[in-house]
Amino acid sequence: MGVVVEKLVFRKMTLDDLPSIMKIEQDSFATPWTEEAFRNELTNNMFAQYMVMEYEGEVIGYAGMWIIVDEAHITNVAILTPYRGQGLGKLLMAELQRTASFLGAVRMTLEVRASNEIAQRLYRRYGFVNSGVRPGYYSDNQEDAIIMWADVPQLEKGDECDE
Repeated sequence: MGVVVEKLVFRKMTLDDLPSIMKIEQDSFATPWTEEAFRNELTNNMFAQYMVMEYEGEVIGYAGMWIIVDEAHITNVAILTPYRGQGLGKLLMAELQRTASFLGAVRMTLEVRASNEIAQRLYRRYGFVNSGVRPGYYSDNQEDAIIMWADVPQLEKGDECDE
């Protein structure tokens, strides 16, 4: 299923997106977030910023982060299985960093499963480096999380962001 990049749309996640988000979440994670958790992020969390990636009207990926002062903490990044392996994760990460920069973040962090080498490779492409371990972080199997940090590339004057 080849995606035409020019047809991708990045936009702010809304409550109407939750059925699609839950499909991607169930498809992507051993311990998926609940719909209530996403609803709380979208309605009750002043730090939360969530975006979706649409292709031909279908939500095929999403990402979220918290912006706290000048740091962005990535909470989730996911692409629907049929669309993986096409470089869409890279585009989603680039959009996330661009948005973080627009919102004033200068550093970005995340946790990733120690066994998730594909995600770690993606994050390294965007300047993330390992900076520690959270032992037993994941509740489903007590797997460790690798803590990664990166500097956020800063927008140049005149760059725009839709946020």
